[in-house]
Amino acid sequence: MKTDPKTYVCPPDGLRDRIILITGASNGIGKALALRAASHGAKVILHGRNVAGLEAVYDEIVRSAGSRPSIAVMDLATAGSDAYVSLADSIEEEFGRIDGLVQNAAVLGQRLSIEQYDAAEWQRVLHVNLTAPFALTKVLLPLLRRSQDPSVIFTSSGVGREGRPYWGAYSVSKFGIEGLSQILSAETRHVPIRVNCVNPGPTRTGMRLQAYPAEDRNASKPPEEVLSPYLFLLGGDSRDVTGLSLDAQ
Repeated sequence: MKTDPKTYVCPPDGLRDRIILITGASNGIGKALALRAASHGAKVILHGRNVAGLEAVYDEIVRSAGSRPSIAVMDLATAGSDAYVSLADSIEEEFGRIDGLVQNAAVLGQRLSIEQYDAAEWQRVLHVNLTAPFALTKVLLPLLRRSQDPSVIFTSSGVGREGRPYWGAYSVSKFGIEGLSQILSAETRHVPIRVNCVNPGPTRTGMRLQAYPAEDRNASKPPEEVLSPYLFLLGGDSRDVTGLSLDAQ
């Protein structure tokens, strides 16, 4: 891989006419990526559970990029199998395929020791952060196979590579995401569907504030400055790049 994903600069039309679904698109990295992808020509599908937040991103994309994204409202914590199938059916009806899938939505959960961790909260975090991305990816694989250059990206974390105290279910879920990405990459090389992870690193998001409430907010990069690996992996310049876990910082 000759290109450094950390410093990659996407061409102005590098994502033109690519249909990209981004989960957790109402704020943070998901929102920033949706806006940037649309500015490079992508047709973005905004997923989230906050209707007002998604509509605000929708309006911002229309104002800045001139394109009209789609909105997919679904709560990953409570959605049943029918909701996933319905989402896939609606995307198929509107677009016929997907070129990019960015699994970005996640919850932090408790910052407690394993001994203190609530079992119900453990299950909730693992469901939203790991089971839901599996379920959504599974139902969308047929639409990804219709793309000439499909790419799946999972947002990972440094605590998904090295276990750290008091990160509990969040850390375990990100270890799982790394494993899911590796398995799916190995299983889809013949399709081919590119499957990779991105670790954004310390980023100025609501989740970061929740995890480190006393931290200097200016010490972390804003979401807009950690997007290069995502844009690299979503575009044609990363063709044949699969099975990797990339750092944004």
